[in-house]
Amino acid sequence: MRILAIPGGITAAAGFRASGVAAGIKRSGALDVTLIAADQAASAAALFTTNQVQAAPVQVSRANLAASRGHVRAVIVNSGCANACTGSQGLETARATVAETGAALGCPSEQVLVSSTGVIGVHLDRKTMLAGVHSAAAALSRDGASAARGIMTTDLAPKEHGVQVETPKGVFRVGGIAKGAGMIEPMLATMLAFMTTDAKVEPALLDRALREVAGRTFNAITVDGECSTNDMLVGLASGASDATIGEAEYPALVAGLEAVARTLAIAIVRGGEGATKLVEIHVTGAASKEDAMRAAKTMANSPLVKTAVHGADPNWGRLVAASGRSGARFLIDRALVEVGGVLLFQNGQPYDDNAPEAAKLLERDEIEIHVDLGTGGAGEATVWTCDLSAEYVRINGEYRT
Repeated sequence: MRILAIPGGITAAAGFRASGVAAGIKRSGALDVTLIAADQAASAAALFTTNQVQAAPVQVSRANLAASRGHVRAVIVNSGCANACTGSQGLETARATVAETGAALGCPSEQVLVSSTGVIGVHLDRKTMLAGVHSAAAALSRDGASAARGIMTTDLAPKEHGVQVETPKGVFRVGGIAKGAGMIEPMLATMLAFMTTDAKVEPALLDRALREVAGRTFNAITVDGECSTNDMLVGLASGASDATIGEAEYPALVAGLEAVARTLAIAIVRGGEGATKLVEIHVTGAASKEDAMRAAKTMANSPLVKTAVHGADPNWGRLVAASGRSGARFLIDRALVEVGGVLLFQNGQPYDDNAPEAAKLLERDEIEIHVDLGTGGAGEATVWTCDLSAEYVRINGEYRT
């Protein structure tokens, strides 16, 4: 098997068209409606937010995915308004949106998923949204670059990636786009991410692969520990290639999806609100994989850890303290802390003479932190996060004003 990066983003896979248009939802006049359409009904799988507060588009998409039995023709997305906490009016707008999209594409409304991102508690103007549906349908093409821009909110740049997977039994492609910069800790999927493949794969197997991949990518990132009301990860498989995925080919599907998902997930963290540094936290020596992830996420979300990284302070005590409170089994007398391969703490003893070297490494824009929990277990996990800066506070302090 060989995996090669290719251009195209969401339309890297055959059998899909996409568009991004400016409908007028955003006051800035930026692109704010994205449409991803399959030429024929595609196998589909999706993960949705675990937040108990679920936006209208999440509720409608859940229902439509079940009603269509995992066969979807399109995903319609708007940015600039989350359509969350908007009651029955919000639900009616989401339902009208999928109905209008279905009519524009000539498919049943239950074969359309809908997604929104933006400010919570604001009604999405229905007339503007429905006009955007028709503009997006008219603009569909094999060039999906505008689709990546149409889902952006505070993102600094569009996020898209594509790969070609070459196997002895056929070649298939995977593409994707994502958005996210703040309110990021998916805890199931991601902020908004959409992935396509032209492999032939049944919905149940696609769902299994998407969940497995999300666990190591979108579920392994955090910017600020916040779980949105609108998080959604959707995977679509058109079957337009000559590659059929069964149990034997399943690892190749996972590898292709993961290659795209990992690139998008890391791009989300790299472009986090106010972020100046990308941080990889690798935990080993855990009693279980779950413990490793628990400790890694606790460190990644700690304001004290994140501000220490921002200030290039090799304060290993914050990493030890976060690990100790994480709920994971942690043996301080056998633990280890390294920054960029520089030892700072081991077996209950500090190595403060190494602190200046570690401080220099912390000034870089990409940083690796390794913590061994000291249990001797085989559990390990990797999480990506970013530093916490004054700019993050400014962005979110002024978000609605």
